[in-house]
Amino acid sequence: MLNFSYLNSTQIHFGEGQIATIVREIPADARVLVLYGGGSIKKNGVYTQVSEALSQHEWFEFAGIEPNPQYETLIKALPLIKEKQIHYLLAVGGGSVIDGSKFIAAAALFEGEEPWDIIAKRGKIKAALPLGVIVTLPATGSESNNGAVITRNGQKLPLNHPLIRPRFAILDPSLTLSLSPRQIGNGVVDAFVHTIEQYLTYPVNAKVQDRFAEGLLLTLIEEGPKALAPKTQDDISVRGNIMWAASLALNGLIGAGVPQDWATHMIGHELTAEFGVDHARTLSIILPATLKVRRESKREKLLQYAARVWQLQEGDEEQRINDAIRLTEKFFRKMDLPTRLADVGIESSDIENIISRLQAHRMTRLGERREVTLDISREILQMAL
Repeated sequence: MLNFSYLNSTQIHFGEGQIATIVREIPADARVLVLYGGGSIKKNGVYTQVSEALSQHEWFEFAGIEPNPQYETLIKALPLIKEKQIHYLLAVGGGSVIDGSKFIAAAALFEGEEPWDIIAKRGKIKAALPLGVIVTLPATGSESNNGAVITRNGQKLPLNHPLIRPRFAILDPSLTLSLSPRQIGNGVVDAFVHTIEQYLTYPVNAKVQDRFAEGLLLTLIEEGPKALAPKTQDDISVRGNIMWAASLALNGLIGAGVPQDWATHMIGHELTAEFGVDHARTLSIILPATLKVRRESKREKLLQYAARVWQLQEGDEEQRINDAIRLTEKFFRKMDLPTRLADVGIESSDIENIISRLQAHRMTRLGERREVTLDISREILQMAL
């Protein structure tokens, strides 16, 4: 196991009716800004619950944070924060709303010339507004980590800082019952690939992290399809297991002390930025191709994945690896996600443009061993056709 330092200070409130707990999480004298997306929270009753929970607070709202949150949208919140003298942010939504709110929390108190410098020039974050989260779409785990991804001019760029970690997060599985099948499928696969990126690398004898990761993968494989099946799609226990798995997949626990990959994510970001493909759908396309191309460097963990997650014990090593990748693709398709670039209208003629984007964003040595060069990324994309 590699050396690591681990801290997760986010207070989690899990279960039905937990929105009410924000009354004791947010100071009574705090002026609160509620941030959300396109307005679905007003249709599914979440907005009403938030309003009731904040009835003793002075609060305001900022709507319109889109999927793959845009910098140009996010900075519009800053004048409102200044005008209303906001003390506390409350993000209500999925990963994009949460990521966008993290950036706003840092930008509101940034001392540099332009907020974008936080990301583009790694401007020093000395303070950030406190942030609480109500999760309505489990997928990214952003509610309990210190990372975010923000989009500007077609670039999806990361932001990481301990001061933007949410102070608390509400995980109420009943809030997910109004999600569409597409949102459910995307969320499950997003959490699955987050886990894979930290697990399917090379062995470092991190038995605890491996077993945690395998448990999350098995849970998502078992519960994900149930959330789409008519007889079980409204089962709160199913939704609860998915929600908690998604949070644990990226709260830092399974990634502590192990090598991490993230090449699939970096390539996938370019597909989203250039072609508008849903983030999770880029992952379901790129991950199987990555495993096929990099099977030798991942051999030991691929065999472990085959045995422990897919119960593949028979046949030679090559067959077990092939079957593990095949079953992974089958699972993605069961969640109604694509597994080929052609499924989303991307052709071989588009590959060089994607490679150029990777080069422009300095994504030239990716993966757990930093061995995924542009040539290997090209090979992965070609395999994904």
